Amino acid sequence: MKKIAGQLPYLLRNVISVVGLSLIVLSSSAQAQPASQTSPASKTPQIKQKAASTSAKQAGIQLKDNSLNRSSKSMNLNPELFKRIESTYNNESGANLDYRVQRGCLRRSFNEENLPASLGVDNREFNEFFKSQTKGFFNRMRGNCIPYALALGNRNRFESLSIMNGPIQDVKTEIWTFTPSAAGNFLVQQDYLRDESKRFTEIQLPLSAVLYDPKKVGDKLPVELVWELNSIIKQIYPEENNALENTNSIVRLIVDFGDKERWAQIWAVEIIEPSSSEVFASAFWVERSDIPGGFYTSSGESIERTFWTNPLSYRRISRGVGSVRASSKKVAPPKNGSATAPKQRYRTHMGIDYSAPIGTPIFSVATGKVVHLGYSGAFGNLIILEHPGNYRTYYAHLSGYNAELEVGNEVRRGLEIGYVGSTGRSTGPHLHFELRKDGVYVDPYAVKTQLDLWNMRDSDSGLLTREILLLGSPPMN
Repeated sequence: MKKIAGQLPYLLRNVISVVGLSLIVLSSSAQAQPASQTSPASKTPQIKQKAASTSAKQAGIQLKDNSLNRSSKSMNLNPELFKRIESTYNNESGANLDYRVQRGCLRRSFNEENLPASLGVDNREFNEFFKSQTKGFFNRMRGNCIPYALALGNRNRFESLSIMNGPIQDVKTEIWTFTPSAAGNFLVQQDYLRDESKRFTEIQLPLSAVLYDPKKVGDKLPVELVWELNSIIKQIYPEENNALENTNSIVRLIVDFGDKERWAQIWAVEIIEPSSSEVFASAFWVERSDIPGGFYTSSGESIERTFWTNPLSYRRISRGVGSVRASSKKVAPPKNGSATAPKQRYRTHMGIDYSAPIGTPIFSVATGKVVHLGYSGAFGNLIILEHPGNYRTYYAHLSGYNAELEVGNEVRRGLEIGYVGSTGRSTGPHLHFELRKDGVYVDPYAVKTQLDLWNMRDSDSGLLTREILLLGSPPMN
């Protein structure tokens, strides 16, 4: 069985060195198809027959009888050469207060080798390591400032630093990322951008269309990415500035439309005021090999908790974790004739119930494999998805399933997998949803629940600062 894209090894994670330079020239990847060719293939029905496994991968399902393939993902980039799809329209939860990212373009000076200290990194060992590694880097600088993205942890602990050899992005652009190593040293990863890299496409959409007109967004994105984009915007949209929707604000996307080996994936989302180029909010995808990938804001806050608790496009929580009435059992009155209140028995309700009309579509909250599909006692019609990291999600009381879904299929986040119903032990139409880790139920709404899915780990920090620098809009000087 092929592994999902979220489990493929991150190519650049293996091209790092502790001492000395190891400049990496990324190999070219297949060119992205023009919009007129890429989008229709991506917007075919969400599930294909087994004979059409190539398109099915893009559409959101990997068939169970495919062979294993661990080919690495190519990450060769050139943001300046992203294919742009011009708009034709007329018109943050899970915060980790101990982790933060700052980004900018530092004015060049004679002491560029002291850049970490200039940014506030109080780590003598790292500052010395940085000096020893970047002597040649600054000889190849272009432009009047040094783009950077710096992540700091608790008490200003150094987490990661990505720098670029100038604000010009072309075939000579270099991106270097520094991170601490588990052994107490430091790692440096160097990359070139290549002009033949056309895997990523930039799309610009009016914010108003993203908020209120999913059909127009669906003309540009595969259906599962429409669901994903909607969920992202709901999280990063600055509520204190809700007048944005009545302006010319745009949503800038960097998208990989995928191929038979990769899911289609949104890699960057920004809400921008075009007249001033001000970025109001943004989110970036971080690919991880051992657990599902996740979206983080440019300040390092995870928005994954909401994804993992958002199986419906329409939802109203009717009941959370706690005790619910199981049954009433009347007790015969005593012989003296005095009335006795019936004894009430309770059972623990594990899971979240989302009230919704019968037939409301249900989406997979994360990429995973179908391990159960069928009737299961009190659950009624039940789908269980297994996710990397020993996580499972349960979708119960369904009225029906996606017609071509089978046990063993690998499905992408955002795939329509079933429909709200009232089967099994159910008092009315709703979705019963559960998240389990190692077989143990996890309350995703509990404030104290902090899973590795929703936190920035040490191994993730360099990936985030790198994506921010590569895929975000150029920082203002």
